[in-house]
Parts: sequence; C-alpha cells; structure tokens
Amino acid sequence: MPKEETIIRTEDVRVRVIELGPEEAGAWHYHTETIDNLFCLSGTISVRLKDPSEERLLFPAERCRVAPGRVHQVLNTSRELASYLLVQGVGKYDFNPVTP
Repeated sequence: MPKEETIIRTEDVRVRVIELGPEEAGAWHYHTETIDNLFCLSGTISVRLKDPSEERLLFPAERCRVAPGRVHQVLNTSRELASYLLVQGVGKYDFNPVTP
C-alpha cells in the first residue's frame, strides 16, 4: 500500500507526497474533474495511460500531466523506494477505479 503525506487538501485542490515500494503500483483509475500533475522526487516512476495506451517514465525533477477522464496507473519501476509529488485540481476530487 502506498505511503502518503498530505500537504494541502481543500474542496478543489489536493497536494500529496506518495512513496511506492520496489515495483509497487497504484490502482488503475481516473478522475472526473481534476488534472493530475505528477513530479518525480526519487527513483523511477512509470505513469501508464490508456486510450491511447502510453507509458511515461519519470526520473527526479520530471513531470507528467494526466487530463481528467484519462485512465492511468502509477508504478515504481525500480528496486528501491520511489516518491512523487502529486498536485491535483482544480475541481471536485473523485477516484474511480477501473479494472485493467
């Protein structure tokens, strides 16, 4: 289970630092209104996207933007701890799981 630290949480913005263990992955999901901005802090983070299928590898200081409605998953592709800053907004937050 990913470890999270909440930095900011309002009705329409969320900012968190998320740590993933070696080869750990979050669930496939999408958000109805919010944009995900992921900033790799340490390790190597893979952002997998659907429709169209795409994979973005992020190294420290690199960013990926995921539009509302786009199904995605975040994965630590390394054998060490990885972390990223997740900035979500602006809009009502939701988390809609999707079966891969």
